[in-house]
Amino acid sequence: MGAHYQVSPQALWGEVSTPGADVSLIRGGPFYRLQRLTRLIGPDRWNLGRRITSAVVVGWLPLVLLTALLNPSVLSDLLRDYRVTARMLVAVPVLLIGQVVMDARFKMVLRHLREIDILRPTDLQRLDAIIARVMRWRDSLWPEVLLVALVYVNVTLALSSHMHDTRPWALGGDGAVHLLPAGWYYVLVSQLVYQFLAAISAWKWLLWSYFAFHLSRLEMNLVPTHPDQHGGLGFLGLSPMGSAPLAFAVSVAIGGNWRFQILAHRAHLADFKIDAIVLLAILLIVSAGPLVFFVPRLAKLRLDGLLEYGTLGQIHSVDFHKKWVLDRNRNADEFLAAPEISALIDYGSSYENIQKMQPFPLDKGSLVVLALAVALPLLPVLLTEVPIAEVLKALLQAAK
Repeated sequence: MGAHYQVSPQALWGEVSTPGADVSLIRGGPFYRLQRLTRLIGPDRWNLGRRITSAVVVGWLPLVLLTALLNPSVLSDLLRDYRVTARMLVAVPVLLIGQVVMDARFKMVLRHLREIDILRPTDLQRLDAIIARVMRWRDSLWPEVLLVALVYVNVTLALSSHMHDTRPWALGGDGAVHLLPAGWYYVLVSQLVYQFLAAISAWKWLLWSYFAFHLSRLEMNLVPTHPDQHGGLGFLGLSPMGSAPLAFAVSVAIGGNWRFQILAHRAHLADFKIDAIVLLAILLIVSAGPLVFFVPRLAKLRLDGLLEYGTLGQIHSVDFHKKWVLDRNRNADEFLAAPEISALIDYGSSYENIQKMQPFPLDKGSLVVLALAVALPLLPVLLTEVPIAEVLKALLQAAK
């Protein structure tokens, strides 16, 4: 093993990072360090292809092998089980990709905070203290141990529902229904892979939310006339895209269950209408929720800006009116070259920026991405009752 892969037990189970050493939401904690130890992750490379392949090999391939060897007659049922393939072949890879996306967004925010000189030196020190606290929690053993325990509790509680599902590849028995080896593997291993990855992504997003809350309490040099129309914090509106892969993965799993209910139990799309709306609302709230912490400050900044620039506008407009309207005959020769004209135009543009200022710094592009992340995985549910051929036919007719 190369020197850069040598990880001590102390580093594996609880290394505490400093802000200058590794400012990252993902690169830390026991799960990450185990991946470093097994060379699934390099010191400066994510090795996504290797990690995705490993997750599929561990979570999905044994189901196929166990079923092919012990119950080959139901192998086709396993391969057609959309709930399993959606989780293991779609949601799991997306969650692994999402770790990279979330980490990149967090680093972007930190880098921009330091580059734009929005914090005073004393608040930069407080920022470092906040980051150090987040890194300690990221590197702690106990949150991830608790996540594993919660996943298995959830799997245990859901075991009874699996016993009643129509899954020939997972269930067997003469009279009394019991789990087959592939069923046990799915419950104890495959579900752990998916649910743990989803849970650890949610944990990292909680760390980001904690960071955002304390960042919102620092003194910042915000300007109400900033062209981003968020006082200079518009870059924070890009951060919710870091949670889009998690939203996508959750929607994939839920959509898989809805699709099964429609195909196996004759449910209808209308039965899930309210559920879909609630799902979209919850995921949007979770993703954009950390930005709410900045709303009170930005709302106050907008109000103060309107009042202060309103006062300035009154003074400037009165002077302009006196000189160029009431006394225009005396100053007519100077009018075209008067600096007051361009100053008044610039002031009007600044005041208009304040009027357009939005206290909630959510980027519209991020909102679209989040909505698509929830909606796209639900398309297979839609197609269970609306055949794709009919959809295409309707589109062609509409285009005529």
